[in-house]
Amino acid sequence: MTAPARPGRSWLLRLVITFSFAQGAVSMARPAVSYRALALGADEQAIGVITAVYALLPLLVAVPLGRRTDHGRCAPLLVVGVALISGGCALSGLAGSLPAMAAWSGVMGLGHLCFVIGAQSIVARRSAPAERDRNFGHFTIGASLGQLVGPIAAGLVISEHDGAMAPTSATALLVSGAVGAVSYVALWRLEQRTPPSATGATAPEPAGSHVPVRAILRTRGVPAGIFMSLAVLSATDILTAYLPVIGEDRAIAPTTVGLLLSLRAAATIACRLVMTPMIRWLGRTALMVGSCALAGLLCGGMVLPVPVWALAVMLTALGFCLGVGQPLSMTTVVQAAPDRARSTALALRLTGNRLGQVAAPATAGLLAGVAGTAAPFVMLGVLLLASAGTAVGKSSRTSGSPPPTAGHVPRPTDGTSPGPVRDGSGRAER
Repeated sequence: MTAPARPGRSWLLRLVITFSFAQGAVSMARPAVSYRALALGADEQAIGVITAVYALLPLLVAVPLGRRTDHGRCAPLLVVGVALISGGCALSGLAGSLPAMAAWSGVMGLGHLCFVIGAQSIVARRSAPAERDRNFGHFTIGASLGQLVGPIAAGLVISEHDGAMAPTSATALLVSGAVGAVSYVALWRLEQRTPPSATGATAPEPAGSHVPVRAILRTRGVPAGIFMSLAVLSATDILTAYLPVIGEDRAIAPTTVGLLLSLRAAATIACRLVMTPMIRWLGRTALMVGSCALAGLLCGGMVLPVPVWALAVMLTALGFCLGVGQPLSMTTVVQAAPDRARSTALALRLTGNRLGQVAAPATAGLLAGVAGTAAPFVMLGVLLLASAGTAVGKSSRTSGSPPPTAGHVPRPTDGTSPGPVRDGSGRAER
């Protein structure tokens, strides 16, 4: 009997395209929200609060959405997510007060969370274990493409001349809403329709088989993956929100700020295109530790009063280093978590992300109000260095880990693979 034909990867390409438009809308809207808030009279602390609200509502619903996805379909979350992203962007442009802007920013954040939980769960289900690093790396290229184009588009639309920042930032937000709606063109047949045994991928688990959240969080590798993702996303988020503020302080035009943010995103894309050979050469743990440590040093260097060209070089190197953390933290969490709780584990990772997006901007706003706009970047440097230390600690504990319990398959933590292992159902695992 011949083996079943392996399905193509057009689903992944369409998911990347969809993610590019959704992330592009968000990446265009985030700096536009900062500029519009400044035009409405916001200070550094208010910018920090508005940035934090983007993550507050998602923080409350991430785990329930992950539970639902573990036992059901993923695609509906993508449809709802795009609707909330587009609506939040457009209504932020129509808002005339800071509280209203904060509220619609929260809607935008909820939409982004819905979309990402659904999309990451599709990748986890449709990828065989040996393909996860590559597929998650390619999936996150969609985010990087959006982060590349979005800030440039925002910078081209927004103008400071003759008091035009308020209307032009509103226009940028309306345009970002339209960009998000374009995501719908590729939202078709993204979920797997062939039996899981034909692909090596996993299927949704039946309802009633919940794994406790505490048990997931106590699984070796999950906390380190969550913390690394939190640190990397906090760095990307605060760079997007506070580089416009630094640009205002240093008389850097919004167009130039948009180009600088896009340079960082372009370097992140380059990193993810060479992710597989880097893992093969260095190993997963060394790559995670080295990239986070170097990113921490570069974030600290942002406080230096360097010329624009030097700032561009630093942001390019920083973008390359930050490109490692997100896809590898996804793979780390998926491989460490129990099979029937992978979407919940990814949702916990996103909860950590949103917790960082609430706490880090609020702390950054407080630090900026007390010590100036350079202080948030020092905080990011410390956070990234701490995540590198956590990854080192995860690696050092593997040699002294307790013996596996019945039904548990040891999972690699350093980028190597012990080869396929058969579980009780005969399914190959890694």
